[in-house]
Amino acid sequence: MRSFGLSEFLFILEAARWTLALSLLAFVGGALVGLAVALARTSESRWAQWAAGLFIQVFQGTPLLLQLFLIFFGAPVLGLDINPWVAAGLALILNSGAFLGEIWRGCIQAVPRGQSEAAHALGLSYLSRMRDVVLPQAWRIAVPPTVGYGVQIIKGTSLAAIIGFTEITRAGQIINNATFQPLLVFSAVAAIYFALCWPLSLLAARMERRQAAAQAR
Repeated sequence: MRSFGLSEFLFILEAARWTLALSLLAFVGGALVGLAVALARTSESRWAQWAAGLFIQVFQGTPLLLQLFLIFFGAPVLGLDINPWVAAGLALILNSGAFLGEIWRGCIQAVPRGQSEAAHALGLSYLSRMRDVVLPQAWRIAVPPTVGYGVQIIKGTSLAAIIGFTEITRAGQIINNATFQPLLVFSAVAAIYFALCWPLSLLAARMERRQAAAQAR
């Protein structure tokens, strides 16, 4: 049995790059899915609203861990060869898309209705109204909660350890199995997560304060 030292800490720290890579993949992919979901939820089509609502209910109403299991262990049943990276990325993209879609749906609906009605009176189509009038205003409202949700994505990547994806938590498990010093090992893991998440939390809080101050003027 070896003791927990600098080399062990560096091993965990190096795994942070995979946590960040998976977080970035989940955020970018989730943003694309979330935008489609938000537009469907606020569209004029009842079928699009229904489909987007069902998607949100499924992915918000079930645990992310279960979604990881279903994708990772369910794909081989369907004859698909899938590795932990792909399974974790797909699960986090779909999960993030559901939450971001609902966040952005609220931001779109927070734009005064008169803006959309005025654009409609000018003869603009739905897509033109959203692209040129509504979304630019909704984006300013959406930035703080979107940045704040980025923290949840980073923390959510820890669940990928359960399917063998080597990120910070999985690296901590490997080192703990070698050192049998869980207090030191997982304290280091927690410190790394804190170092990644705290700046984003501060940024989101600062954006919210600036937005509130701007609205109060």
